[in-house]
Amino acid sequence: MEGTWAQKFGVAQGSIREAINILAQEGFVVKAPGRSARVVNLSEEDVLELYALRGALEGLAARLAAEKKPDISKLERAINTMRQAAKKNRCQDLLDGDLEFHLELCGLSGNSHLLEHARRILLPFFAFVRIRVLASGQSTSAWDRDLEAHQRIIDLLREGEGDVIEQYVRRVMTRFGMTAYDNWEKGPPASKKRSKR
Repeated sequence: MEGTWAQKFGVAQGSIREAINILAQEGFVVKAPGRSARVVNLSEEDVLELYALRGALEGLAARLAAEKKPDISKLERAINTMRQAAKKNRCQDLLDGDLEFHLELCGLSGNSHLLEHARRILLPFFAFVRIRVLASGQSTSAWDRDLEAHQRIIDLLREGEGDVIEQYVRRVMTRFGMTAYDNWEKGPPASKKRSKR
């Protein structure tokens, strides 16, 4: 496969291999030993299961972080990035801010094992979301309610209510999971599609 792509693009096979490795590190492709790399693809059931896992993992992270009274300035920057992106209808920037928010939340737990597991889940998950959102031409309006949920997480961290924030993160992840796949499947309204041509 690498040889085919190398020939198609007129580059060395090693360059294609390196590009695939970078895509794998970023979560866009999955590589199994002895098999070709393939673009990450998740079913609706996979998405629900991943949100449930994220709820448990990020809920624990939020509880641990709340107990430490952490510096939340990076979370605030991430949500500001998301808000600015939403105003400008820039899905890619919004997704960058969203990923940054959730990785930082896990990092604030102070548990390096939790953060490592979060990275293994979040990088391919957000790569999948990015692919789906870009393919559907979705606007940022699907995140309007989610932005306030992110703000509430920051507020609860500030209050230091560990048990409350853990339950809140679990609940909000369940809600995200119930609506996410439907949102990613929706394209822009027909009038917007026509105007982009």
